[in-house]
Amino acid sequence: MMESVVSLKNVSYSYEKKPVLTSIDFEIPRGSFMGLVGPNGGGKTTLIKLMLGLLKPDEGSIELFGRPLEYVKDRSKIGFVSQKANTFNKGFPATVFEVVSTGLTAKIGYFKFMNKQHKAKILKAIEQVGMSEYAHQNIGNLSGGQQQRIFIARALVNDPELIILDEPTVGVDYENVKRFYELLHRLHDKNNITLLLVTHDTGTMTEHATDIVCLNKTLHFHGKPNEYTSLSEKDLSRIYGHPVNIVVHNH
Repeated sequence: MMESVVSLKNVSYSYEKKPVLTSIDFEIPRGSFMGLVGPNGGGKTTLIKLMLGLLKPDEGSIELFGRPLEYVKDRSKIGFVSQKANTFNKGFPATVFEVVSTGLTAKIGYFKFMNKQHKAKILKAIEQVGMSEYAHQNIGNLSGGQQQRIFIARALVNDPELIILDEPTVGVDYENVKRFYELLHRLHDKNNITLLLVTHDTGTMTEHATDIVCLNKTLHFHGKPNEYTSLSEKDLSRIYGHPVNIVVHNH
């Protein structure tokens, strides 16, 4: 039986008595590249917050790496990358090295000096995303796609077993999106990192993911990409609440 890095059992959550998620039940197998898709307001971001322990479910249970979430004190095994490329302050005065180093703050502590091992880990993470030549440049001078690579490096610096990416390609042009997915494949295949990617780009996601979860307040689909693309327009429209079809990009 395949080991799971995250397991959700009958998870429900409400905000001000309004149900946001109802009876969510699925697992993220170790070594998978899972795509989480669904309409705006469908509960995807809330689900991530529950997995990260930022919210507590009203019902049900969540396990990380085979242990109840509340007993997992060290969350460094989980890396998180958000929509930074679309919102990052271009004038922020920090180098690439300094931004990636913030990923070690929980281990090093605030106002403490890094040792040689810490610095080596930071440079290794930057190298893993192919950005070594930019290590001492100001991050505000980089393109959106390059910045996202740096945020992945910040997640990598703790040697995570799972990386969660929330709409990471928002505001990134096509060529950089293509390179971004190539990087994710490299991390997934060579570094054996489990990936959970939240996206609206279902066409691209079905090309790259090993598993697809479709969420709209409840779990509507959990299976393989070819099974998801085989859903009828009627089924997709029912899930999303409006007419929809999948466009697969064959560039």
